Amino acid sequence: MKITENAVVGLTYELKVSKVEDDIESVPFSVEVRDEEDPFYFLFGQSGLPEKFEELLAGKKEGDDFNFSLTTEEAYGEPDDELLITLPKEQFSKERGFTEEMIKEGEFLPLMDENGYSMQAKVLKDLGENLLLDFNHPLVGFDLHFEGTVIEVREATEDELSHGHVHGEHGEHEEG
Repeated sequence: MKITENAVVGLTYELKVSKVEDDIESVPFSVEVRDEEDPFYFLFGQSGLPEKFEELLAGKKEGDDFNFSLTTEEAYGEPDDELLITLPKEQFSKERGFTEEMIKEGEFLPLMDENGYSMQAKVLKDLGENLLLDFNHPLVGFDLHFEGTVIEVREATEDELSHGHVHGEHGEHEEG
């Protein structure tokens, strides 16, 4: 079966990122590896990854290798200054489950938006009573380089389609 809309796809890959500054591309460095032990499963059309990522996988089948790059524009775009937000430090109290360690500069805070979706904010600066947080996606401003293999393609179950994501620990499914 080939990868099409509503297929469940299992991938192993290595994601490297690089930045272009002054027309010079930095050496890509690895930020994520999904191997046979921990493959990445997603419902095609709803991976939450940049559209171009899915476009470049369409039509591939189990066993196919892939190797492609997304430019910053095709990936998560450039950083948005409006997503740099100063919040009072008291919002990150121990009562709310935050520790001193978590609110150090350079750390990523696990947060929820008003709809209950989890998101991350990077602590840019400790301003004393306030924290300057960056709500941009951690991969904004980077070109993404994916290299991997399609390890499974199957039809999604009714249940998966209605929920928009893949169930099961490692995308396993019972033979029906």
